[in-house]
Amino acid sequence: MLELGLKFTIAYLIGSVLGSSVMGWFRGGVDIRKMGSGNPGGTNALRTQGKWFALGVMVIDAGKGIVSVILLPTLVMFGIEVDPGVNRELLIYAVGFAAVLGHVYPIWFDFRGGKGGATAIGVVCILVPWLAIAIMILWLGIIGLTGYVGLATISGVAAAAVYLGMTRLPEDYPIFIFVLSLATLIIFAHRGNICRIWNGTEPRFSWRRSGKRTEENL
Repeated sequence: MLELGLKFTIAYLIGSVLGSSVMGWFRGGVDIRKMGSGNPGGTNALRTQGKWFALGVMVIDAGKGIVSVILLPTLVMFGIEVDPGVNRELLIYAVGFAAVLGHVYPIWFDFRGGKGGATAIGVVCILVPWLAIAIMILWLGIIGLTGYVGLATISGVAAAAVYLGMTRLPEDYPIFIFVLSLATLIIFAHRGNICRIWNGTEPRFSWRRSGKRTEENL
């Protein structure tokens, strides 16, 4: 269990490195947490810094999930050998979830991070690639229809959990529980967006850059 705990912690710390902060460092100290919505996710990056900055943010945030599930499960570190008593599938799911958790509640930034969508899609890209593609298609479709990025993200993860529940249970319950856990975390992170959509006060996404202070949705 020492291996599981150590790698979960490392994945969480990796997730806590925000893509917007890395891109901001390359741009000379830009901090988008002090601009626009104040959220470090991709939509606020696009609104305040443009498409290339936002693309870098999304790549880094998704990459955290990819690196965690590919590299950590088989990595030998600090003299701790691979524990044969730890289920490898459980370990993969644990580090994937930890990376998303770190993005949402980053220790380096007072536990105030993004909404977890990009990091989650990075994890799912490795574990269930076809599902990641389906989520992205649905995500883009809902944005196109409604303009609500938060609604698109919530719908994507919820639909993924429902689909796996209908097609993989009871035989393949671990992947269902994993995706359901990710969906629960991401929907909880969007609770403010849900309230504003319900009240009719949620701003719609525009592809034009804007300095207007609105709530970040990714």
